[in-house]
Amino acid sequence: MNLQIRRFGGPTATFSLGGLTFMTDPTFDAPGEYRLGTRTLTKTAAPAGTPTDAGRVDVVLLSHDQHPDNLDRAGREYCATVPLVLSTPTAAERLGSPARALPTWASIDLPRPGGGGDLRVTAVAAQHGPDHTEHLTGPVSGFVIQGDRLPTVYVSGDNASLRVVEEIAVRFPAIDVAFLFGGAARTPLLGDANLTLDAAGMVAATRILGASTVVPVHVDSWAHFTEGIAEVHAAFTAAGLADLLLTPAPHHAA
Repeated sequence: MNLQIRRFGGPTATFSLGGLTFMTDPTFDAPGEYRLGTRTLTKTAAPAGTPTDAGRVDVVLLSHDQHPDNLDRAGREYCATVPLVLSTPTAAERLGSPARALPTWASIDLPRPGGGGDLRVTAVAAQHGPDHTEHLTGPVSGFVIQGDRLPTVYVSGDNASLRVVEEIAVRFPAIDVAFLFGGAARTPLLGDANLTLDAAGMVAATRILGASTVVPVHVDSWAHFTEGIAEVHAAFTAAGLADLLLTPAPHHAA
């Protein structure tokens, strides 16, 4: 398996599959504060690289556009420069071209360079908080990418629901690589309720999916993340699953 994974911090990573390079939720701003209604989100660390460092990116998989820790100012500018952005219908409407709406459970087939068939990208469910809070947090999407004789990749987006993970596992029973968004994010909007998976939830999601490789993202660089990579490593180690974790440095090949 050679996905050429690179993590940039926060929710942002790139990986190559079937000749195409994908980026998750672009966040390239310097540290700073963002007003979001009556709340303030604080970015605490610079990204581990620039959009130029990412090289050519064919597709941005954007879980949602309404929160700056998933799409900041520089990330928004970057989205206008790539061939294709796949996201929720509301995000695609707000962003405009090259963003394309991919409703939950809908798929798009992308031709692989040089032949070899297509890559199928399917938008999958994600729940950005406890049950019945979407009206507060807004719609979010995850993604599953499949191709003939290639590993199946799941990108969770900002999801806090293991019930949602179970639903995805039923529809896609052979997930090989899972990019899990963690950090146990919390804001005053929902008090002490998690807006994303905590480390224990990431372990549970891994077991539900049966994934053989887990890439933790969305676990650093923002003050409202209540857990970090240390908690992820501790939880996976306690569960006997530490060997499944992949936390690549820049330009690490998986």
